[in-house]
Amino acid sequence: MTRNDTETIQLRTTRVLPATPEEVFDAYTDAEKQKVWFSILDEEPGIVEIEVDLRVGGRQTAVWGPDADNLFRETQTFLEIDRPHRLLTESTGSTPDGMTMTTTIEVTFEEYEGGTLLTVVQSGFPAPEVRDFFVKEVWSGALDRIEAYLRRAGQPS
Repeated sequence: MTRNDTETIQLRTTRVLPATPEEVFDAYTDAEKQKVWFSILDEEPGIVEIEVDLRVGGRQTAVWGPDADNLFRETQTFLEIDRPHRLLTESTGSTPDGMTMTTTIEVTFEEYEGGTLLTVVQSGFPAPEVRDFFVKEVWSGALDRIEAYLRRAGQPS
């Protein structure tokens, strides 16, 4: 399969989130906020390490998992940043068993009925089954966590 063939396997997912585009963009890109939402729905805390250099050419590195022997890693290189409207990154991720994958991720943040319509388009999957897993598990779980974080952050103290 050539590189052009893999770029055609993509996903598109959306979620309306209860915050402004600026608040959603910051929750998505700020390392300290990510450390909170990454584990916000976990019953037992795992390992979450995140560093973000939010500039074109900068990188976001995330390492997470239930324990030191089962860690996932992802490094995203920022290709375009248009705060608070759009991000374009190249993402290379690896699983605890050593499998790796590189994809391109575009995330947009649009005002929508008092909240934000977040849209993710990720391309470059090696197979439809991997894409489907990302739709059902990876992005669904991440967006559930971001939504829980934003709802908690939006509650009066």
